[in-house]
Amino acid sequence: MMTRLTPLALALLLTGCSVGPDYLRPSNWLPTAFSSAAPAPETVNPAVEARWWTLFADATLNDLIDQALRSNADLRSAIARVEQADAAAREAGAAYFPAIDGQVGGSNSKLSSKTATWTANAPDILRARSAVLTTSYEIDVWGRIRRSNEAARANLLASRYGRDAIRLSVAGLVSSTYLNLRALDARLVLTQESLRSREDSARLVKAQVDAGQVSPLDQYQADAALAALQAQLAEVRRDRALAEHQLALLTGNPQLTIAAGDLRQVPLPPLPPSGLPADLVDSRPDIRQAEQQLIAANANIGVAKAGYYPQFSLTGSLGSESKTLSGLFGAGASTWSVGLGLLMPILDFGRTTARVDQAKAINEQSLIAWQNALQTAYKEVRDALVRLREDGEAEMAQKIRVDNAQQALAIANTRYEAGYSGYLEVLEAQRTSNDALQAMIVSRQARLSAAVDLFKALGGGWRDEMKDNATAPATTDGAS
Repeated sequence: MMTRLTPLALALLLTGCSVGPDYLRPSNWLPTAFSSAAPAPETVNPAVEARWWTLFADATLNDLIDQALRSNADLRSAIARVEQADAAAREAGAAYFPAIDGQVGGSNSKLSSKTATWTANAPDILRARSAVLTTSYEIDVWGRIRRSNEAARANLLASRYGRDAIRLSVAGLVSSTYLNLRALDARLVLTQESLRSREDSARLVKAQVDAGQVSPLDQYQADAALAALQAQLAEVRRDRALAEHQLALLTGNPQLTIAAGDLRQVPLPPLPPSGLPADLVDSRPDIRQAEQQLIAANANIGVAKAGYYPQFSLTGSLGSESKTLSGLFGAGASTWSVGLGLLMPILDFGRTTARVDQAKAINEQSLIAWQNALQTAYKEVRDALVRLREDGEAEMAQKIRVDNAQQALAIANTRYEAGYSGYLEVLEAQRTSNDALQAMIVSRQARLSAAVDLFKALGGGWRDEMKDNATAPATTDGAS
């Protein structure tokens, strides 16, 4: 009896081994601090708000992002991928348990009387009825099933982090597009005001030409400047419509229309501290997604390596057989069987080694992708900090430029009306003033967009809801 149980006992003792490398988080090699200047202390918010876009104090923006988080196509696809990964993880987990099948059958067969085994006492027709439960169970000696589950769970977490990364990206894209639309609204107002001023100037010049007070050259110059501004107005209207169409796509609302507003009414929100570069590892869902993909790739090395070793399986059946249906569950009709199977690889001409090499190559790709995600995050934070600092300086300079340009325009108008200069001087002053006003709006938009980029780069207040259940790996110099 002991001899017959020895293989089974050995297999059970070996259960708990797992071939392949255990995952250890690689060193991230990020600098200890961001080299770019942080936001000014008076603008700093102690932590990133989860709904950071509400800090712009714009009800329309809040509504657009809420719509996008409900209906955006990319986000809905990401949610479906989470459901797919969850089903795959449940399928992988089912391998821990035996498969049980039921089978009921019945047959009638007639024997030939011309065979050597036939006897006169044999019945002409053989009848058989059966009902059987069968089961099979793979003993996970080498950890193939455990590694498969490890990979499936990591893929599930990666899909969840991917969904959260898309949610953050959608909120950022809606915010940036909305700020662009509001900048175009402001530019549209300025262009229309400039156009009305040019029209008044053109009528005045025409009257002066008709009265013989000025040269017809002044009228040609005024009409050309008016046409240039009309073209600019058409371009701004076009760009505004395209921005609105983009927001309609992002929110999943094809009929979306947005009333006119003004970027100059949108405040600069209180900005979060940049923190330490190492904080990015756990504060950005895209980095956590890349790490879970690395964990899955690492586990799949173990799945591939398990192919080098024999597979142990338990099989069994319990049922009954009878020649009549009424006797199927009677005394003496019961049947059972139990067995231990072993499938041993002998010669596969390098197939398993090729699978292991593929798994290692995928693991290396995943490691590089994770490292690149870290470096990209570090760059995005630095870029946002630089843009905030420099765009703030640019906006202040643009305000000075606008003040000077408007004073110059007033002087040019006075000189022209007094006859001290030609109309070309007025046109140049008008053009300079218009350009300065337009540039100030662009600078304001750039600064607000940089704030959006900083919120996104720092993770947008994301919190890892799965962190307590996810792997808490140690840190080493590289992946196994």
